[in-house]
Formats: sequence, C-alpha cells, structure tokens
Amino acid sequence: MKIGLIALLFAASAWAQDPAAIASAACGRENVTFKVELDESRHIPAQPAPGKALVYVIHDAGTSSLFAYPTTKLGVDGKWVGANHGNSYLVFPVEPGEHHLCTTLQSSIIEDREELAHFTAEAGKVYYFRTRLVLSRSVDLLELQPVDSDQGKFLVAVYPLSISTPKK
Repeated sequence: MKIGLIALLFAASAWAQDPAAIASAACGRENVTFKVELDESRHIPAQPAPGKALVYVIHDAGTSSLFAYPTTKLGVDGKWVGANHGNSYLVFPVEPGEHHLCTTLQSSIIEDREELAHFTAEAGKVYYFRTRLVLSRSVDLLELQPVDSDQGKFLVAVYPLSISTPKK
C-alpha cells in the first residue's frame, strides 16, 4: 500500500508542468521591450500570402483616455512579434500548423500578467484575436480571446495599425 502511494506521488509530480516552461513555449525573452507608433491611415484588409495564414491581434482598450495605458506585447511560438498600445492592432503571417500565443504587459506599474492561447492555422485563412486589460479595485485581468471574423474586421477598420519596434 505504501509503495503504491509513493509511486502515485512520483507519477503526479512527473505530470506537473512548470508554468515558466509553458509560457516560454509561447512568449519571447523577458528583457525585450517595444516602442509603439500608431498608423492612423485606413488600411485595406490584407490577404494571406500563398501557403500562409494571417493573424490579427487587436487590443481593445475600451477607452480613448490612454494616459499611462500599458503596452501589450505579443509572442508566437517563443518569439515576440510585436506590441499594441491602446486601441490598435497588429498583423503577421504564420505557417500552417499549431501555434502558441502569449500576451503580456510591458509595464512597471501593473503586476506582470501573461495570457496564453493556441490555435491551428490553415493556409489561406485569417484569424482574429482580441486582448483586453480589465482593471478594478480588486483585480487586474489581461484577456486573450479568439474573436469572430465579423467583429475582428470591424475592429481592424476602426482602430489604427500598431507599428512596433524593439527598443535597444
């Protein structure tokens, strides 16, 4: 009986996964920060290049009052691909197959948050995700959710394109 219990405890600990390892499969290196500029000109929705899928990630700040609003970084498969600031979106191509997304705040004011998601991309398809930061007196919540294509197209039409470059 004791041997069975000990074996069960060892098996359970083997199944447990390190949260940092899970996040590192989607996020990039910790020390990367971005400078973000917003392109307010209207853009024609892009189509995926042959053999690729296209991903839009829209940050919905929910307000036009953006004083001291944190930047949200986006990682894909362990590499940062860009960042959004306020109401904005970024777009990038991916190969077909399974991908792991990560969003986190680039902020020294709000506690570090990571939100993860995965999806399987098909060539020729367009995918939309939305990030939101919900702040209250008792909780700070960062969300990363897939969005219906109609809602995604609408948000892309009304929000500016985020042009982000890594800070040196």
